[in-house]
Amino acid sequence: MAWAMAVTAGFAALGYVVHGVSRSGAVAGAMVCLALFASAGPAAFVALLTLFVITWIATRIGRSRKVRLGTAERGEGRKASQVLANLGVVTLCAICYAIRGEDWWLVAIAAAMAEAAADTVSSELGQAFSRRALLITSLERVPPGTDGGISLRGTASGVLAAIVMSGMCVLAGLIPQRAAGVAAIAGVVGMLVDSFLGAWFERARQLSNDAVNFLGTATAALAGSVVAGWWG
Repeated sequence: MAWAMAVTAGFAALGYVVHGVSRSGAVAGAMVCLALFASAGPAAFVALLTLFVITWIATRIGRSRKVRLGTAERGEGRKASQVLANLGVVTLCAICYAIRGEDWWLVAIAAAMAEAAADTVSSELGQAFSRRALLITSLERVPPGTDGGISLRGTASGVLAAIVMSGMCVLAGLIPQRAAGVAAIAGVVGMLVDSFLGAWFERARQLSNDAVNFLGTATAALAGSVVAGWWG
């Protein structure tokens, strides 16, 4: 446990130093990291570290353009509510795995992480490289960064991120190879649900961005766990 706490502290400090998270985000990240390490083992930590690297790189790409658009992430990094919105479902699934011991909870973890990677990468790279976006509900042309707006480049990048994330979950030993496709597809489904919720509810100020992100990861975890449980 002492080793796990040391790794957790190091992970939180790294996130803060590179401005991936704010102080409150570092505390929340440390709690998530410790819960994952204690509940699902080192493989879950490797997957979490991969997710952090993917999303950190994505937020840095094309930052100057995103600053001009007014959509760039805060300079000090994600705060606690953002960390928990993206990783709260992952943490709950890990705790359930520790209690129940059913492997489909691990697939749910991988799927939720794939969604978090896909959603962040699609949004960040879409804003960085796309000149226009379409509202997912009506295909109306909207400025990049609009809630519920999607672009070809952003969506393709998100799909690739989900594949990479699920592949790393396999390499880390979190899930078997046969579950990689399930986790990746569930992650993409969650990403699309996130966009629909953004268009329907976030634009109308009925849901916050944190709530939409939480529901997106929940959708991915549910889809992944249902298919994994059905496969046995």
